[in-house]
Amino acid sequence: MTETDQAVVVRFGEVQKIVISEKTPQIVEQIEQHSRLSNVKIVEGKGLQFKIPFIDTVETYSDRLLTYDTRPRQVTTLDKKRIELDNYAQWVISNPALFRVTMRTEVNANTRLDDMIYSNLNSEIGRTNMTQLISDIDHVESMLENVVNRTNAGLEEYGMEVVDIRIRQTDLPEQNLDNIYNRMRTERERIANRYLSEGEEEAQKIRSNADREARIIEAEAYETAEILRGQGDAEATRIYAEVYNQDPEFYEFFRALQTYRTALVNDTTIVIPSDSEFAKYLLGN
Repeated sequence: MTETDQAVVVRFGEVQKIVISEKTPQIVEQIEQHSRLSNVKIVEGKGLQFKIPFIDTVETYSDRLLTYDTRPRQVTTLDKKRIELDNYAQWVISNPALFRVTMRTEVNANTRLDDMIYSNLNSEIGRTNMTQLISDIDHVESMLENVVNRTNAGLEEYGMEVVDIRIRQTDLPEQNLDNIYNRMRTERERIANRYLSEGEEEAQKIRSNADREARIIEAEAYETAEILRGQGDAEATRIYAEVYNQDPEFYEFFRALQTYRTALVNDTTIVIPSDSEFAKYLLGN
């Protein structure tokens, strides 16, 4: 027996004595009230002990924290979301005499812990939303404390006590990942289509405004051009009138030359009366 052990002395299958680090009122009460343990002797403090050879046998149990671990299992939250929960617990053998007559081995103890912790944890998670379970640390701490208390209330008769329970990891079930991915992709596509639609709408507004502005600019430019053309024509008319008044014969000759230049191109053949105004300067009349 080492400093990390606590011992149970068994004679003919019955517990005779236990050797523990500290003799607490709870251990004394549990042993006195148990029908098979009422005569068990409690020895406090570890050291040299005696037993009857070949009659008494000594069974030792760890005095240290023990770890209960289990495979991830599915639980359902208050908002009907299924998740994979991976948790573990730290526990101790608080009364080796009770543990000996009820559990016998740590394997049996872990099986009992598995049933009780999963049941209590599943019950607590059933009253918790998924968002709280993932992001609300204070709520999770309170929830796990409730699980510890409820579990210990059921473990007292087995000489066991849970010290701490922790959630190692929470994951979505694998079969839900594709559905979640598809929902996420659909949502992103919906948002992308909305942005595309809004962008197209905005682009159409910009194009419409640009077209309207272009038409306005073209109309204003055409109006300005017409005004300038009219002013130019008026000025030309005024100049022609001044020139004509100064020398009508020369002006008439000049206009005739311009008419010839325009009409008589590319070996043009024309037929006109010899006494017409158009033939006046061509024929020298």
